[in-house]
Amino acid sequence: MPQKDRTAPTMTSRNRLPTDSRPNKSRPKKIDKVLQNGQSNSKLKQFKKSTKMDAHSIVIWKHPFLTLDYFCKEVVCLSKSFVKKLISYELYVLLALLVISTPIILLYIEGPHLPILIWAKSKIVWCLYWLGLGVLSSVGFGTGLHTFLLYLGPHITSVTLAAYECGGLNFPEPPYPEQIICPDEVDSAWVASLWNIMLKVRVEAMMWGAGTALGELPPYFMARAARLSGRPPDEDKEDLIEFEELLKKEKHPETMTLVDKSKLFVERLVKKVGFFGILACASIPNPLFDLAGITCGHFLIPFWTFFGATLLGKAAIKMSIQVLFVVVAFNETLIASVLDIVGKIPGVGKKLQAPITTFLENQKQRLHAKKDSKGTNIAVKLFDLFVLSMVLYFIVSLINSMAQNYYKRTHKTSKKRLND
Repeated sequence: MPQKDRTAPTMTSRNRLPTDSRPNKSRPKKIDKVLQNGQSNSKLKQFKKSTKMDAHSIVIWKHPFLTLDYFCKEVVCLSKSFVKKLISYELYVLLALLVISTPIILLYIEGPHLPILIWAKSKIVWCLYWLGLGVLSSVGFGTGLHTFLLYLGPHITSVTLAAYECGGLNFPEPPYPEQIICPDEVDSAWVASLWNIMLKVRVEAMMWGAGTALGELPPYFMARAARLSGRPPDEDKEDLIEFEELLKKEKHPETMTLVDKSKLFVERLVKKVGFFGILACASIPNPLFDLAGITCGHFLIPFWTFFGATLLGKAAIKMSIQVLFVVVAFNETLIASVLDIVGKIPGVGKKLQAPITTFLENQKQRLHAKKDSKGTNIAVKLFDLFVLSMVLYFIVSLINSMAQNYYKRTHKTSKKRLND
């Protein structure tokens, strides 16, 4: 009986896989495939080269063409996403278009309704203007653009100065609020007083405060979505990463700085007290309220609890405090006392006092002028230039931020595809 050949087949050097082509369990399958095809060096080098650029270096003064290119692509991506969301809410979009278009069409039709619509249009545009400034102040895109100092504060100041100069607040409309001119006769119901000045600017102040409350929603929704997904935050979500690092530091109090302890105090206050804790944080001017929004989202505090407390705190309580401070600070008697103190400063007192006094006198003359004065004070020009520079800085920062977001997202997608 012939014996079977039990010798196992051996792998010769010809059919043995090359060392670089052997599969490795620690490597992703995609990379093994690339290695087997002999294309690893070129593709990996190209990917490493593309990741060398730091996202924060993508700014318009370093890479102008690249930054503008990424910005335009980000605008296109956001527009497509926005259109897709609108299509998913087709019925609500059509209803909103009907509600908005009806009064616009009626504005071009003569009738007894026209004066009412014109009045309503001016009020709505005025409210939306301050609401938008409040949103910009709260969001800011990392620019530090605080529209209270640039717009609302100067507006309240001009109304306050006009009230004490004119003796009343029944300014003729128009030109108010675009321009303030003293009335020919003072209405007894609108005499210059602290309460009447606050009533005069209440709409602008409340709309601005409501805008800042709306601007606090993105951190809340971002933290809430990250918590519900159960995944670690993305690299571009710096606020969320910072918040999670703060929670880790809580276990080691000795490593915490004073700022970290302050943030942790806000986090504990919001978490334990709830509505009234959020209300307290929103009512008192502080730079840590963004952490309150992230905290509420992270601990899944109900939306209306968070937004209701934020809206009440920012639009009512906080704005009343800020308006009261501006009105009291620009009281005519107090200003005169401050100017006297400034004038007594040795050496530079008179030099500082003179331009401020001239500016205030010019403002008073403008309040009594029935026509726009052609002459402008140098202080007004400097302030306008300052506002313009801040707005330009905001626009440039917005472009940089959107370009960096596009780079981070595409970089993350490319890295994920390579590892798949």
